[in-house]
Amino acid sequence: MRRDSKLSGVLHVLLHMAEAPGPMTSEALGKVMQTNPVVIRRIMAGLRAQGMVRSEKGHGGGWTISCDFTAVTLRDIYEALGSPGIFAMGNRSESPGCLVEAAVNAALDGAFDEAEALLLARFGEVTLATLSQDFHARMQARGQDCGAQAAHA
Repeated sequence: MRRDSKLSGVLHVLLHMAEAPGPMTSEALGKVMQTNPVVIRRIMAGLRAQGMVRSEKGHGGGWTISCDFTAVTLRDIYEALGSPGIFAMGNRSESPGCLVEAAVNAALDGAFDEAEALLLARFGEVTLATLSQDFHARMQARGQDCGAQAAHA
């Protein structure tokens, strides 16, 4: 089963950008994320459309954060990514002809709905600033200086 790690990846990118002294290019972010710069540009386009990041072309250009880290939550980022499915599990058939399968679907649907609501509520409580503070605390606990390069040292 393949896991969708886009949210995790975007949060990773945003925290690196917050530590950078200036704009970061798609190439630099691609190296941090060990992925192709095209993937970075595709992901960042959705965040740009929501006003969370901006990009400048040309020499000295790149991606910068344009949102308030204390106000933007994980849920905001999740929604900017198009609200991807949270669970890889699902019903075998959405329109079962079997009453047994209908009963199973009803039980699973209720559980999935409750779990998704709980997770999205938690996402709404965690800001980007919270993640940044946690990163800084982890770096200090290691006795290291914070910074984009130090994070992967």
